[in-house]
Amino acid sequence: MPDATFVAPDGSRTTIDVAEGNSLMLAAVFANLRGIEGICGGCLSCATCHVYVDPRFAALLPPPSPDEARMLEHVADERRPESRLSCQIEMREAIAGIVVHLPGRQS
Repeated sequence: MPDATFVAPDGSRTTIDVAEGNSLMLAAVFANLRGIEGICGGCLSCATCHVYVDPRFAALLPPPSPDEARMLEHVADERRPESRLSCQIEMREAIAGIVVHLPGRQS
């Protein structure tokens, strides 16, 4: 099973196995990972699953949809070029080992 690594603001790393087809947000919530709230459950309506995608993996992702781009305007922490909503990052073998950095706050 492919995995994803979440890097907390303090630099600590948590690696989680993510079933192909599941979102990074769901994997983080099911693993009780601190730093991903996912209040809307992945419905693209809250922006509390904001992450910064490591540049090595950003080019492997499709661009944000117009809806995701609009929600990224409402993130609680700094929006950066590598900002994405983890509910919109679907695990697939091509991004196995993806690294995402968690912002300091989600809400």
